[in-house]
Amino acid sequence: MKQAVLEQAGARHQRFLSRAAAALRPFIALIVVVLVFFVIQWHKLGYTTTASGLGGMVTVMDLRMVAIQTVIVGTAAIGMTLVIASGGLDLSVGSSIALCSVVGALAIKSGWPVGLASLAAVTTGAACGLYNGALVTGLKLPPFIVTLGTLGLFRGIAKWIAGSVPISADPGWLADLVRAIPEPRWFVVAPGVWVMLVLALVMAGVIRGTIFGRRSIAIGSNELAARYAGVNLSRTKILVYVAAGLFVGLAGLLQFGRLTQGDPTVAVGLELDVIAAVVIGGASLTGGRASVLGSLVGAFMMAYMKNRCVRLGWPTFVQEMIVGHIIIAAVAVDQWRQRSRPG
Repeated sequence: MKQAVLEQAGARHQRFLSRAAAALRPFIALIVVVLVFFVIQWHKLGYTTTASGLGGMVTVMDLRMVAIQTVIVGTAAIGMTLVIASGGLDLSVGSSIALCSVVGALAIKSGWPVGLASLAAVTTGAACGLYNGALVTGLKLPPFIVTLGTLGLFRGIAKWIAGSVPISADPGWLADLVRAIPEPRWFVVAPGVWVMLVLALVMAGVIRGTIFGRRSIAIGSNELAARYAGVNLSRTKILVYVAAGLFVGLAGLLQFGRLTQGDPTVAVGLELDVIAAVVIGGASLTGGRASVLGSLVGAFMMAYMKNRCVRLGWPTFVQEMIVGHIIIAAVAVDQWRQRSRPG
């Protein structure tokens, strides 16, 4: 009896350590990236200190800009976290963001109030998600194939309604959400960052504390078992993509507020940053596991990396190669972790 109790305690301790390691993994990855760029830039600048920071490195303004860059990727990553946790994938995120930004700009240019235009943009994002979900469930096609197709579709619609040119419009208070120096100053960072954090808390609560969230995770863990348990797979998957589309719509609004125009050519390849953020955050591309907090850490890491690449004067193609290998490395680590599990 005593031996059984000790074994149970040991098993609980092992599970606790495993969960703690999984939770800390994104932060460890972020620390490694920060240290790598610290060493590279410090060496490049000759190990000197300046008034702007150690070796002319990270300043307060740098961190504020990284935070703004994190908002767009991070907001989309919150929705992508739910999609990947349910065993899905969305490659159309970048195109959807461009389409939502164009819709918002066109609405404001047509005389709509900013609030109503924002609602139109978010609704457009939800419609994109609904279309993706309907195709995935209705045609029984892999999400990779469906969203690869809608990536081109949504981008084409954005160019069509915008006439293939950026639509300039006054974003009003949307611009204040992504202002580098916030007003009031006690916000420290752009208000959009705080909005993103609140949305992350809401999504974390949905995933962990609602029937919908638990069903989404169940589908990602074992779709067949979820079906036998009575989960309506089609309805749940469609709702997952619609929810993700709402966050994409919000990301499109933030993109519009930052650029002060709806650009149908913006956010090309952004889906890679979003997927990388979610995978770095601890999600498994096979579904069943994801962390909203981890996704935000991953989004911050991607934004920080790009900021440092720009400061080092590295061309865009170097950043793209780094992002590609980050995704490969993160997926490889996930696959190794799954193979190493007993049973």
